[in-house]
Amino acid sequence: MKRALQGLHLHLEPTSGIAGDMAVAALVDAGVPAKVVTDALGAMGVEGLRARFERRRRGAFVGRAFVVSWPGSARRSPRHGDAHGHDREHAHEDHHDHDHGHGVAAHGDDHRDYAEVKRLLGRARLDADARALASDIFARIAHVEAALHGTRVDRVTFHEVGAYDSIADVVGVAAALAWLAPASIGSLPLVVGTGRVRTAHGELPVPAPATAALLRGVPVLAEGQGELTTPTGAAIVAAIVDTFGPPPPLSIEAIGYGAGTRELADRPNVLRVLVGAPFGRADAPAAGEIVRVEANLDDMSPQLVAPLLEALLAAGAVDAWSTPIVMKKGRPALEVTALAPPVALAEVQRAFFRHSTTLGVRLLPMARAVLARAFETVATPYGAVRVKLGALDGEILGAQPEFEDCRRLAARAQVPVRVVMAAATAAAHGLLAGATAATPRGRARAPRAKGKRRAR
Repeated sequence: MKRALQGLHLHLEPTSGIAGDMAVAALVDAGVPAKVVTDALGAMGVEGLRARFERRRRGAFVGRAFVVSWPGSARRSPRHGDAHGHDREHAHEDHHDHDHGHGVAAHGDDHRDYAEVKRLLGRARLDADARALASDIFARIAHVEAALHGTRVDRVTFHEVGAYDSIADVVGVAAALAWLAPASIGSLPLVVGTGRVRTAHGELPVPAPATAALLRGVPVLAEGQGELTTPTGAAIVAAIVDTFGPPPPLSIEAIGYGAGTRELADRPNVLRVLVGAPFGRADAPAAGEIVRVEANLDDMSPQLVAPLLEALLAAGAVDAWSTPIVMKKGRPALEVTALAPPVALAEVQRAFFRHSTTLGVRLLPMARAVLARAFETVATPYGAVRVKLGALDGEILGAQPEFEDCRRLAARAQVPVRVVMAAATAAAHGLLAGATAATPRGRARAPRAKGKRRAR
C-alpha cells in the first residue's frame, strides 16, 4: 500500500525546528521505504558509508532516527556547544568559507569544498530527480556562504555540512522526496530557536547568519532554547516548500515522526510530517493577527448600518457587525465593529469615517487561531453548491455550504433556501465519508526546486 502515498500532499510540522537527519527519518517513518534512502547512499560510491534507522523516544513520542556511519566516524568527537542536539549538523559547523588563497581542497571528513560536493553528486548513480534536488539544496547553501563571506561560489568550503553524514542527510531527503513525488508541499512556520550559539566565527545570535539568509522570505518563530533549525534543515525547507501555514483539509494517509538526538526541556524533539489527499481547492491562509476597529454611534439612522457594514467588508474587513447598546444618560446607540487584517486596516478606517457619523474609532490588536480552509463543489438536485471545509492538523472538522449559492439555486427552483442547504449539507457529508476513494490523486511527480517542478 506504500505506493498509494505517492503524488499526495506533504506537510511538515517543524515545531521543534528541523535538521537533515530528522527530515529523512520522518519521511521514512511516514512510509517511504528505507531501501530508497540506503540505495541512494550506496549510489554515492563512498566506501564504507552506511546508514540505518532505529526507534527513538523523545518526550512522549516514539519516532524514527537516521544514523549514519563511515570509516573514522567512531573517532569523530561529538559536537561541542550543541545547544539543540538535533543531529550531527549544528550551527557550530556553520559551513563557512575558509578561503586562505591556497586553492580549494577538501580538509578531511569535516571539510569539503563545494566543487568536490558537486563532483560527488555528479558521478553518483542517483535517480535524476534526487540528484537535481540534492544539487539544488547544496547550491543554496553555497550561494548564501559566498555572499556572506564575499567570495566566489566555487571557492566556498563547507565544514560540517560537507561531512559525509550531512551529505547523507541531503541525499537521503532528496531520494525520499523523489520517491514520494508529492503533488504539493506545505509547512507550518519554522521554529528556529533562541539565544546564542558558538560557531567557527565566534558566538552569534540564533539563527546563525547562513540559516537566517537561507530562510529569507520564510515565516519563522523565535521559540525554544538554543538553535532548533540547522543550516541544512533551512536549505531543505527553502528548496521544497510551496506554501506556509496549517495543513489544508486532508484525508490523512500517513504520519511520520523524525526524532532528534537529544531531549529538549520545553518540547518533544521531533519533526512530524503528514501525507494525505487534499480536498478541493485550498483557501489562502488567514491572517493570524487582526485589529478590532469599533465605534459607538448614537446619532446615525439604523437604516445606514447595513450600507456601513457592506462598506467595511468591501474595504477588507474579515467580519463586521453591529450591537445595540445603551450609552450615558440612557441614550440608545449601536456599537459597530469590524475585524481588519493589518494590510486592510487603513481602508477599513477610511470606510468607517466615510460611511458613518463617527468622529473616531477604537483600535485593539488581537491574535487569532484559524482553521485551515478549502472549497469543494458538491452536486445537489438543485445544482452545484460550493462547500467550505475547515480542518485542524489536516483533519476535517466541518463542512458548510455557501449561503449565496444556496439562495441563488433556491430562487431559481422556487423552494425554501433551507431545503437547498439541507441537500448541500447531505452531499458534503457523503463527500467526506467517501473521501479516500473519491479524491483524485493525479500523477505522481518528483519534487524539484521551487519554480522548477513538473507541471501537474
